[in-house]
Amino acid sequence: MSEYRTMNEMGRYGLWAPARIWPETGDGIAAVAREVEGLGFGAFWVGGSPSDDLALVDAILGATSTLVVGTSIVDIWTSDGDRLAASHRRIREAFPGRFYLGVGSGHAPTAAARGQAYVRPLSRLKELLTGALASVPKDERMIAALGPKTLEAAGELTAGALPYLMPPAHTAEARRILGDGPLLVPEQKVFLGTDADVARRAGRRALKPYLGLPNYTRQLAAYGLAEADLADEGSDRFIDSALVWGEDTTVRAGVDAHLDAGGDHVAVQVLTEAGSPRELPLAAWRRLAGLLGLTS
Repeated sequence: MSEYRTMNEMGRYGLWAPARIWPETGDGIAAVAREVEGLGFGAFWVGGSPSDDLALVDAILGATSTLVVGTSIVDIWTSDGDRLAASHRRIREAFPGRFYLGVGSGHAPTAAARGQAYVRPLSRLKELLTGALASVPKDERMIAALGPKTLEAAGELTAGALPYLMPPAHTAEARRILGDGPLLVPEQKVFLGTDADVARRAGRRALKPYLGLPNYTRQLAAYGLAEADLADEGSDRFIDSALVWGEDTTVRAGVDAHLDAGGDHVAVQVLTEAGSPRELPLAAWRRLAGLLGLTS
């Protein structure tokens, strides 16, 4: 039997932030990790293509006792499968039941930057899971999944799916494809503010890069967005569909919409007035914990 904690034990809410904005020192990482755990979040999802040595994961887990950590995700184009498998073994032995290895097939620009052709990404992902990562138990790994075929692969080969930038309607469809068993952990961006101009400006700064990635725009178009919504910097309609902002009750309802649609747990990414934060948004995380009912 797996030693892994279930999503019910991890609760409904986790945080998502890229590895690059974490402190560089061990003491700094430990202080943040302990605070995240103390705020009541059940998991932390390390995004932004963390390195395959998983050193940050190690440091977060080493500073905490109950927090679960997942990668969301390690990019197959920038990592070495054998090294990643060895890192997983090291962490599994030290922190059993507290780590999900999330991997994904990334995007064409990443592959091109590494001198590789972005062809058959799903096949390559499957080859990694059945090859170098075969030693990672099925219920200890997850994959980034948007389209039906990748969602099916998530259910067949891993513990479940890590959709990113998708609306609750996608969560409902993903649950239909996955069925009742596999885990479903959608990411949701939030901005803690009620000024529409400020919120949308922050969202536009953070979201613009994704509009140049067909993996996302094809899926977003399937959920009611027109070509004009996804052009240039994105329409207000697109921003409001991808970013939850407003009163505290509105923000919570927007996050909970993924749970209502069949998600097991939501990885919440907090944006700031600058868009994607340049350092961990600790004050916003504290406020978020309160509006989600994790702290009084």
